[in-house]
Amino acid sequence: MDNKAYKIKAAVVFPEIYGQRISLSAEARLAEAVGLAEAINLFVAYRDIIKIKNIKPATLIGQGVIDKLRETAEDLEIGLFVFDTGLTPVQQRNLEKELGAKVIDRTALILEIFGERAQTKEGKLQVELAHLTYQRSRLVRSWTHLERQRGGAGFLGGPGETQIELDRRIIDDKILRIKKDLEKVKKTRGIQRSARKKVPYPIVAFVGYTNAGKSTLFNLLSGSNVLAKDLLFATLDPSMRKIKLATGNEVILSDTVGFISDLPHELVMAFRATLEEVLEADLIVHIRDIASSNTKEQRSDVLNVLKSLGIVDAENSDKYIEVLNKIDLLDDNKKAELQNKISSDKVAVSAITSEGTDDLLRLMAKKLSSDFEMVEIRIPVSNGKNLAWIYANAWIIDKQNIDMFAVITAKMSHKNVALMKSKNISYKQLKISCLN
Repeated sequence: MDNKAYKIKAAVVFPEIYGQRISLSAEARLAEAVGLAEAINLFVAYRDIIKIKNIKPATLIGQGVIDKLRETAEDLEIGLFVFDTGLTPVQQRNLEKELGAKVIDRTALILEIFGERAQTKEGKLQVELAHLTYQRSRLVRSWTHLERQRGGAGFLGGPGETQIELDRRIIDDKILRIKKDLEKVKKTRGIQRSARKKVPYPIVAFVGYTNAGKSTLFNLLSGSNVLAKDLLFATLDPSMRKIKLATGNEVILSDTVGFISDLPHELVMAFRATLEEVLEADLIVHIRDIASSNTKEQRSDVLNVLKSLGIVDAENSDKYIEVLNKIDLLDDNKKAELQNKISSDKVAVSAITSEGTDDLLRLMAKKLSSDFEMVEIRIPVSNGKNLAWIYANAWIIDKQNIDMFAVITAKMSHKNVALMKSKNISYKQLKISCLN
């Protein structure tokens, strides 16, 4: 995090709209929103839950609530209001005029955090794309009463800020350029994935709600030093490391950005290139904060994001494991109760004390080995079509040319072994499994 003085006084409010379904309780959503604000070093001087029975199209909230918030802003010298919901451009502008302070919504707040955390060129491009897509409909010049106190693109700017002064044509040109740059990144990732498929390393993707302990567990298993803090969205740019399982076989671990309830659509779309690592993974490991009072709701939110990526019914897939993390925060009774509920697809661990990590590595090995076979394929070198199919659908471990035949040792899924049989390609199963 940027350690410069950046202590804008902020008020965080969660509008609890009558009849609107939310995954977390109003109190939990407010606490989470405060955590998001503090994650970018805002000083939260006021927080509140606003109950709304009838939505006001112009301002979302009624005049009485506006008057109360204006008085609070004056008394506490608040310069920024964070509304933990989506605001229309009209509502945002009207609220700023009424409250005499800058107003941002949940999407803008999360984008601001991502803008601070992005380190790689790809991450910065993805954040900028999401930022511009969001900002395109909000080209207003009324946010100049706050002084800009740090560099970089963001929403909390003031005099001298240029992003919000760009007209739509310039923004559209920038969006087009960024999309082209990200398409190059996507192609590079595709080439890297193709290269990884030629070595016997399955991909294991860590997913989970933000601050569930993914990076801490990732560091523990891989011996890495990826940023891991008790902080929302501490990890943004993906990391990949090779580790050994309990069987001695190697896999590639991928640590991804944390998910969150109501993850802005702009971010899901912008980060799709990064999240494709999850789509391509041989095993999805869902890290849960089992000590959180909202662990069930967080689980549901993660599964919904996976569904939006195209991974439907992930929890019933053979490619899915749940890791119940932070058991070190549970008392003995709750820990014993949890152990009684553990199923064959779940494991309880502590990324801090390493308790349960051996069980996790064994479960990962079991899951991966259940879907693959080690085969020795014998095919004429002149059969280019089938050779190309084998290279596209198997992890090649060894290849030798003997006489006029290619003898290939490879790891293949059961599905692809069946397809190979239907193509009348000669092969034999090896006694030693690829992951045993």
